[in-house]
Amino acid sequence: MEWRDQGAVLAVRRHGENAAIVELFTAEHGRHAGVVRGGAGRKLAPILQPGAQLDVTWRARLEDHLGAFTVEPVASRAAQVMDDRTALAGLNAITALLRFALPERENHPLLYSHTMTLLDMLGVADLWPLAYLRWEMSLLEELGFGLDLTRCAVTGDVEDLAYVSPRTGRAVSAEGAGEWADKLFPLPAEMLGAGDGSRENVLAGLRITGHFLTTGLAHALGDRPLPEPRARLIDRLEKDR
Repeated sequence: MEWRDQGAVLAVRRHGENAAIVELFTAEHGRHAGVVRGGAGRKLAPILQPGAQLDVTWRARLEDHLGAFTVEPVASRAAQVMDDRTALAGLNAITALLRFALPERENHPLLYSHTMTLLDMLGVADLWPLAYLRWEMSLLEELGFGLDLTRCAVTGDVEDLAYVSPRTGRAVSAEGAGEWADKLFPLPAEMLGAGDGSRENVLAGLRITGHFLTTGLAHALGDRPLPEPRARLIDRLEKDR
């Protein structure tokens, strides 16, 4: 068995004396692991960093074996986050959520495209937090827990959408909310493709996506807690306001 693909490093762990097991999010083969011989050595270890883009060839005797990667670096991405603690927290949150959420070897081309765009934006301080919020929305959508923000769940109106139901994930207008408004999430314009991307609005959006990551995705995975790096990212975004 053999294929060639590109992907971003999600995690690396030492394997034996000098090898490493590397987990990637790939363009055509989803989340996929393999052994890199020499991956813990001085030549390859600096290349095998979370977020790094690699061109890889995977080989195994049988399809369900772990197999081995040969790797060539494409882009490091380390320089753009190492001097920015919040961007580094963003990188850690992205890689941790992908490992948490994605089934192994299941292809997700649209999510892959969104992820690579986001990884390339990390460190662009004014832009990437909003892109991260929209990436979490994309992750929920891709895995079957997407929000329905197209029209009011009560009135059917497409205008004046102001809230999100914590139960259904559907939008609700100010008129439709009525006396129940205080039991709903305020809906920031950024989740509708508008707004100025203010940090307050991004954090409001992340409270919504975090709720559905927990009650939808994590619940479906056996009520596992969300990865800690996501909480650390929220803390950094709060401090940077």
